[in-house]
Amino acid sequence: MTPRYQIRADYDARTLVVYQAYAPAIADAALRAGRFVAPFSFQRMTWIKPSFSWLMHRSNWARKPGQERVLAVRITREGWEEALSRAVLTTADPAAVARAAVHVQWDPERSPRGAALNHYSIQVGIGRHLIRTYTDDWIVGLTDLTPRIRKASALMRSGHADKARRLFPAERAYPVPPALESTLALDG
Repeated sequence: MTPRYQIRADYDARTLVVYQAYAPAIADAALRAGRFVAPFSFQRMTWIKPSFSWLMHRSNWARKPGQERVLAVRITREGWEEALSRAVLTTADPAAVARAAVHVQWDPERSPRGAALNHYSIQVGIGRHLIRTYTDDWIVGLTDLTPRIRKASALMRSGHADKARRLFPAERAYPVPPALESTLALDG
């Protein structure tokens, strides 16, 4: 049985993949530069999600206006864990949330068809005072997943869910350092 709160991600010894959906102008500029540049906003919180299925639900398989392009953003595990160490749950005291450099929110994980599951997926909001560190120091690569997502979506709609799932990134439980477990409410 899957734990109620667990970070599942595509990761290796050095990096972890998070997903973000953007308008074409933002995605194209980022892909050309190899990092986020204008028109990406450095003045507002940016939310990163290690769950591919959750972002597919949120972006309506890259069909939602302003979210037509999905990027796989490979970041350092060191950066990911730094973000988690600075995080405050969005359900915490409002004053603590307002001061926090990073917000963490747990939402129901989604099936490939968008149904809410009985366990949760993490979203991490990087605040504007930490965005430059995220974009300039933590990111090691950007990949446009949009063509793959469009193909998977078409397969799902035509009744070929098994073929579509083969296009999904492999995600597994991320080993959260014990010192961060209570901060992230992983204990229940």
